[in-house]
Amino acid sequence: MPNVFEPRILAFFCNWCTYTAADLAGVSRMKYAPTTRVVRVMCSGRVDPQFVLSAFAKGADGVLIGGCHPGDCHYLEGNTKFLRRFRMLKRMLADLGIEPERLRLEWISASEGDRLRTVVNEMTEQIRALGPLHMPAHFKEWDTEVLVEDLSHDREEEVGERV
Repeated sequence: MPNVFEPRILAFFCNWCTYTAADLAGVSRMKYAPTTRVVRVMCSGRVDPQFVLSAFAKGADGVLIGGCHPGDCHYLEGNTKFLRRFRMLKRMLADLGIEPERLRLEWISASEGDRLRTVVNEMTEQIRALGPLHMPAHFKEWDTEVLVEDLSHDREEEVGERV
């Protein structure tokens, strides 16, 4: 049997809606891809962009953020606050050479366990099609590039001093 790539997806779920939907999906015995690790946050507005970047840096192939539907946030504007951050993150990821499709934001209410299952399965297939991100491996590659550039720069200065 061929070795199938299983993506590692980190999910930040709002305590009041999306996390409760995940609980409903589990209690209802809905089956979905086991590729997602969930971090419960009180509100999607509490997800700092650094959390997303750190997830990718530490080996996540994708990041999923789930929050309350607009207008239903328990903290009034937390989800719209994260929506602004999400748009900025998409642009930043593209600038970093990371496919923006690796980051996904979904509004999923507490009663939408079936929708949660669909979103997780869709994202798993999407990331599987993109392939592994291999971000930690890129760090080693980038470190050697920087080292080579530093060495060549030092040599240029050394030659300049001799002349």
